[in-house]
Amino acid sequence: MENGQNGNGSLRPVERYDVGHVQEVIRQAHGELRQLLQQRAEIMKRIGTVKQTISGLANLFGDAVLTEELMELVDRKSSGRQPGFTKACRMILMQAGHAMNARDICDYFQQKMPALLARHKDPMASVTTVLNRLVEYGEAQAVVSNGRRAWRWVADLPTEIPAAGSEAGLVA
Repeated sequence: MENGQNGNGSLRPVERYDVGHVQEVIRQAHGELRQLLQQRAEIMKRIGTVKQTISGLANLFGDAVLTEELMELVDRKSSGRQPGFTKACRMILMQAGHAMNARDICDYFQQKMPALLARHKDPMASVTTVLNRLVEYGEAQAVVSNGRRAWRWVADLPTEIPAAGSEAGLVA
């Protein structure tokens, strides 16, 4: 049975492949994946810092200093519709400049964008899911603030990627 199937139909390793070679390819791919994920986290942090700089300048000098394209890139262009939920969470966290917990973000939504929040059955769970995703993307970091889990935009932090196996950078 050269096709790699046992008599019972289950797959088995095909002997003609050098397992050591396969393991080396996997090891190299793993190393490259870790490096690419670190680069992505660094790039996302840099993007956040540049967006904050541009937004800060627009706050000081007015949106007229921004082109249409730039306003769209820094999420300042009013398209007539509410921004996406993830985009809104990202914007809130980025503009806060400090750690916020899920309740803080839900309260902000309730005050400024209630229609966007109303679309979610469990807003706290939705916000928490999005914030955890932003941690995975390298855009935010989970922290403990006033004894509760909170998140802050990575542009507010020193450049440091949590070690593999750590709890997404959760710090006390």
